[in-house]
Order: sequence, then C-alpha cells, then structure tokens
Amino acid sequence: MKRVVIALGGNALGNTPKTQKELCLKTASSIIPIIEAGYEIIITHGNGPQVGQIKLAFEEASKINDHISDMPFSECSAMSQGYIGYHLQNALKNEFLKHNVQKEVVTVITQVVVDENDPAFLDPTKPIGAFYTLEEAKKKPFITKEDAGRGYRQVVPSPKPIDIVEAKIVIDLLEKKHLVISVGGGGIPVVLCDNVIRGVDAVIDKDFASSKLAEVVEADFFLILTAVDRVSLNYNKKNQRDLERIYLNDIDQLILEGQFAKGSMLPKIEAAKSFVSSKKGRIAIITSIENAYLGLLGKAGTRIIEGGDNEER
Repeated sequence: MKRVVIALGGNALGNTPKTQKELCLKTASSIIPIIEAGYEIIITHGNGPQVGQIKLAFEEASKINDHISDMPFSECSAMSQGYIGYHLQNALKNEFLKHNVQKEVVTVITQVVVDENDPAFLDPTKPIGAFYTLEEAKKKPFITKEDAGRGYRQVVPSPKPIDIVEAKIVIDLLEKKHLVISVGGGGIPVVLCDNVIRGVDAVIDKDFASSKLAEVVEADFFLILTAVDRVSLNYNKKNQRDLERIYLNDIDQLILEGQFAKGSMLPKIEAAKSFVSSKKGRIAIITSIENAYLGLLGKAGTRIIEGGDNEER
C-alpha cells in the first residue's frame, strides 16, 4: 500500500472560521478519490493567518485584562493545530459518511524538533497574521517586513525541522488504517536540550515540516497542493512554460536563475527536493487541490523526480 503526505497550501484554508469550514469541505471532497484508491494518507496544513490571529488576540486581550497574559508562539501553534484539525476532521468525516468510507480521521498535535542554534533565530523572516500599511507596521510592538507587495506583516524566526517527536504515533495510526492530520502549521517548534523538550518562539515552514514528516514516516509520495495546476518557468511572463516534471539535478540551477518566488513556490520546490533526495524512488508532486488524485496518477501537476541533465530546459 502506497503512503502519501498531502500538504495543503494557503488556498485550502481561509482567514475566518466560516470560510475555513467551507474550504475544508472542498479539500475533503478532493481527497476522497485518493482514499478510495487505497493510499495511506497523512494531511498537513499551513496556519499563517490563524496563528497570527491567535497571537494578536491574546496581545490585545492582555492590554485590557491583567488576568490575561500574552501567549508564546509554541502555545499559539498548538491552538491553531487543534481548531484547524477540528475543521478538517469534521469535513473529512462528513465526506466519509456521504461516500460510505469506513475510515477514521484523527489530528495529532505534533511537536517538531529544531536546532536552537539555527541561524534563523537571528533573522526573523516568516510572515504571519494580518497585513498592515507601513504606518500601521511602524506602531506594532513586533518586527514587520514587507510581504510580496501586499503590505507589511509580522515576521518570526523560521528554523529548519530536524525531527518529528510524534512520528511513531503517526506511523502506528497509519498502520491501523486511520487518516492522520499532523505537523499542522509546520508543527510546534521545540528544541531538545539536556534530555528535555521545550517550545520556542518560532514558526516552522509548513512545506519543510511536511517534507521532513514524509521522510521520517517512509512515505512514497509527497503531494503539495497549492493555487496552481503546475510549476512554471518564467512565471507570469509571455514565455511562461508549465512543467510536467522537474529533475532533481536541475533544481539548484533553476533556483539560481530565480525561477521560483521566495515565500511562494521556492519553499515548495526546496521541500520537494529534500524529500526526493532522501531516498531512491520517492516522488514529490505539486498541483492544485482539484487535481490532487490526478497528480498522484501522473495525469496532472508537476513531478519532482530523480535525474537531470536539463531534460526539461
């Protein structure tokens, strides 16, 4: 039985609970064919808007109520995993009932280990939460940076994941035929020091955490669902070209050429590269939610596979 990690992109979740519920239903319906085809499935998801909203809510509440304290990012991440996981569980279970799928779904609140000496802690770059004008950003008590021409957002450290604390639990649930939701929002960032695990103020990139999880649980496929059907060269230019495949040995050159936008396609490509290079025979796929199953069949999306020598150039 093939095992697949499905990473949901920003278009899979909304900025409000109502919108999120609606989009979770859309996501759940696209996953049903994959379940019916017999794949073992782990779902991961982002939490950028949600964790920022949770953090901001506690900050604002603490200003008007002395009994409410500010909330560390690790706790905010855990909260976002819980409520996004609930929406996904609910949507998936309803789809199971509609299609008579005999399967259970469970969210694992997941801790992801990072290196406390990761240089990312010295240079916060991960945008979270709401967009602000420059004037609004200057008044905020946290670091903000401009985000792709859309405004200013709070930025926090984004260290690389090195291990998944609950990996054995996830594998055990998969072997019992359950669908698992894990490393939500990149997981809760923790460090291991003197045999003690403790949370740290950071947000791990969802794609990198998903890739690490896929590697650790011995997945066959890493399916990244995003807003486009295929990865493109020269994106949004007259000579744009959509790719059916990208070879592992060509990725570094394409990155040097600036073919993949930072904060958008670049982390997906880098995460796909990490997974495919971790073991022979592994395949990563980038496509839209609507084409999820077709992507696994090789009939849609962009496949990142072993090989190279500029076959797609």
